[in-house]
Amino acid sequence: MKKIFIILFLILCNNLYSQKDSLSFGDKYLEDQLYINLSYNVLYKQPKEVSSSKFSYGISGGYIKDIPIVTNGKLAFGVGIGYGFDSFNHGVKVSQVSSKDFLESIPNNKLRIHNIEMPLQFRIRSSEVNKYSFWRIYVGVKITYNLNNKFSYVTNGTTVNFSNIDSFNKWQTGLTISAGYGTFNFYAYYGLTPIFKDTMINNIPINTKIFKLGLSFYLL
Repeated sequence: MKKIFIILFLILCNNLYSQKDSLSFGDKYLEDQLYINLSYNVLYKQPKEVSSSKFSYGISGGYIKDIPIVTNGKLAFGVGIGYGFDSFNHGVKVSQVSSKDFLESIPNNKLRIHNIEMPLQFRIRSSEVNKYSFWRIYVGVKITYNLNNKFSYVTNGTTVNFSNIDSFNKWQTGLTISAGYGTFNFYAYYGLTPIFKDTMINNIPINTKIFKLGLSFYLL
């Protein structure tokens, strides 16, 4: 099944590139419909009682519908859907008592997040028909819906896991920018929504948000 999927994907890519090769100047065309983001993640606005996050990373990918605003394709909107995975090493311990979530500071806790993401972009680029490398700057908003969140830490030699806690914000939004030339593009995400809701440590509200810095790759 995996081999069949790879073959079908390669055929699709070849067909789409062939279609662009057959276009002439002035024809309407689409760009950058598939994306992959690789990022270094940071949790910001952490309470002072919580240790700084250690090495954390993220990867996401999906499809963006390219909607040109002008005939030459240099201005466009992008509306997409994709999947994202984020891994954090941070300092918030989760425990539950009577089905309620309690958070406290801890030296190290792993958090794994699986999201459905919906990017919305305004696209400016120097693309032309039959031109594959060009300058681009895409700005917009990314909306995410959490499919699964899992916290894990080790205490007294025992690994403790908590999944899909109620205090985790399932819906989150953030500002995005992607800019560069050709294959490699700078990527940044600035989270606007706290990852936790109605939570405190030592009576101090937790307003932790996500910041990502990395690379974007666009295809087709």
